[in-house]
Amino acid sequence: MNNTNSQALLRYRKMAVITLAAVYFLILVGATVRASGAGMGCPDWPTCFGQWIPPTSEAQLPSDYQEVYADLGYSDTQFNVVKTWTEYLNRVLGVSIGIMIFITAILSWSTRRVDPSIMKASVAAFLMVGFQGWLGSKVVASNLQPGMITVHMLVALAIVATLLYALAQARRELMEAQPVHSIDPKFERWLAIVLAMTVFQVALGTQVREMTDFIRESQGEELRSSWIDAMPWFFYVHRSFSAIVLFSNLWLVRILINSLGWQHTLTRLCLAMIGVIGLSVVSGATLGHLGMPALVQPTHLLSASLLFGLQFLIWMSYRHSKKGSQRRFDANKPSSQSGQLSRTTLGASA
Repeated sequence: MNNTNSQALLRYRKMAVITLAAVYFLILVGATVRASGAGMGCPDWPTCFGQWIPPTSEAQLPSDYQEVYADLGYSDTQFNVVKTWTEYLNRVLGVSIGIMIFITAILSWSTRRVDPSIMKASVAAFLMVGFQGWLGSKVVASNLQPGMITVHMLVALAIVATLLYALAQARRELMEAQPVHSIDPKFERWLAIVLAMTVFQVALGTQVREMTDFIRESQGEELRSSWIDAMPWFFYVHRSFSAIVLFSNLWLVRILINSLGWQHTLTRLCLAMIGVIGLSVVSGATLGHLGMPALVQPTHLLSASLLFGLQFLIWMSYRHSKKGSQRRFDANKPSSQSGQLSRTTLGASA
C-alpha cells in the first residue's frame, strides 16, 4: 500500500473513532433524557414550543399554550425549563453528530480505492442518521410511545454497527498482520455463543426497559422504589442471566490469554469487554436492589450499547486476523511442497 492510501486510512480511522465516541455520548445523553422524564420537554419537532431556540420561562409562551398542545394530543403539557433545555440540547447534540458522520463519509471518499466497502458503510451511516432524525419526530408525535422509543434506540445501534464495520475495514491490515494461527479452536465457537447470549440479554433488557416506562406511567415517579415489585418474570431472568454472560465472557478471555497472550489486540479488546460487562452488572444490580435510581439507568444502557459494539468489533477483528493467517499459510504452502519435492527427487537420485 502506498503512502497516500496509508495516510487516507489513518485520517479516516481517527475521524471514525471520534465520531463513534460522539455517538456513544449521544446514546448516554438520550438515555439521561429518558430517565429524567425530559423526553417531552419539547412537545413539538423540529422546533421546541414553536421556537428554534426554546423559551427560558413560561412567561415567554402564549397564555393558552396548554390548550393549543392539548388540541394536538398532548393534554398534560407543562413547561419545565430544565426538561425543555435538556431535550433541546439533546437535539442540538444529535444534529452536531449528524454533521460529524457527514464529515466521516466525506473522508471515506479517499479510501475508496483501498476498500470500497469503507465508503459504502460510511455513506450508509449518514443516510441512517437522516432516517433517525425522521424517526425522532415520530417518537415525539407518538408522545413517547415505548415501542417507538425502542425502535429509535435500535436504529442508533444499527448506526453504531455500520460505523464499526467501516472502522474495522479501515484497520483490516493492522489485524491481518496479527496472526491467530495458534488460537484455540474453541474460540470461534465460544465467540458465537457469547454473541448469541448478548443478543438474548439485550432483547430481554429492551423488554424490561419498555415495562419500566409502563410502570412509570401507571405508578408515577414518586413510587420509583416499588417499581421492581411490579416487574414481570423476564426482569428476573434478565437479572440472573447477567452472571452467566459475565462468566461465559471470562472463559472467552481465558482462551485468548492462554493461546495468544496478553499483548494481542483481540485479547485487549476482550479485556475491555469484561470491564464493560462488569459495569453493566454493577449498574444493573444497583437498579434492582436500590429502587431503580434514575441516574443509574443511563449508565446501564450505555454499558449494554458498548458491549454490543465491542463484541461486533471483536468479531470483525478476528475475521481479519484469521484471513491474514490463512493468506500467510497459503503463501508458504507452495514453497514447502516444492522443498519436499526436491528432497524426494534428491533421495531418488541417490
